[in-house]
Amino acid sequence: MAEAVESATGATADLPHDRVTIERFRQAFPRARWSEHKRAWFVPGRTAQTRIGRFLARLEAEGEAFADEKGRDAFAFDPIKSRYLEAGSTALLIRTPYSRRLISKIREIEGARWDPDRKLWAVPYRSLEDLRRHWPLIETIAAESEPEARQERRNALSGTEEGEVKKARARERRRRRYPVPVTSMLPIDRAISTKMGVVFFLGGSGELADAKTIETLYFPPVEAEDYVWVDWRVGTLAELVTTWPTRSEPTVEERKRGWWLPTLDELRIARRAARSREKARQHRLSKDDA
Repeated sequence: MAEAVESATGATADLPHDRVTIERFRQAFPRARWSEHKRAWFVPGRTAQTRIGRFLARLEAEGEAFADEKGRDAFAFDPIKSRYLEAGSTALLIRTPYSRRLISKIREIEGARWDPDRKLWAVPYRSLEDLRRHWPLIETIAAESEPEARQERRNALSGTEEGEVKKARARERRRRRYPVPVTSMLPIDRAISTKMGVVFFLGGSGELADAKTIETLYFPPVEAEDYVWVDWRVGTLAELVTTWPTRSEPTVEERKRGWWLPTLDELRIARRAARSREKARQHRLSKDDA
């Protein structure tokens, strides 16, 4: 990766060792000289670093455009045929049913971004090969997330032990409580990640949570650890947008205790859900006013 380094009377540029790039650099900076001491090209002048930075930015943009063109041609020659993927003018477009697992997999594709206006994922053509590696699993999860497939699974679970557990989890979630270790110093009224998503804890009465309920409906409790029920609420969009994510993934110990500071991906999911709730609320208010 090329870079510019500022010096007292100018700046140096560490360029890729290819003839075309160096020739273009010499044309753009005729006063540039090779420095054996620094093993880089030196450009004199107070604004040298800024000018070199602009030159390198143009190179990078041109490289991405060329890579996009190659990816577009490769896709036209050997397309990925799927109901969930189409070729756009500037990117590959992914439309799938909603699934948290699906979102996490799409985010693994280099350059993938969510387009809120069109409600789809856009992947640059230069990431075609990365998309190919991820696509079989993405397509499988998307098919499993279709409403008909979800209904079939619900019908298959009806009357089974697993089905009853899922119903119990849904009922438990409506109670808006969560088991927290007694020894855990839990932050109150700030965004916290849990086994069921990002929530805001409010506090509790100190009621002890029984181990069987925790293990069946939440997570395996730590042996010889006491837990209490703590009330929670969902966060507003404003609260979640202003929450800073943690820079590190949660440790094994944090996951075992059941809560940790949220990562950027977890906050993005929570913000999207909060945005949907806010739009639904505004829609209800507009209907009431009408």
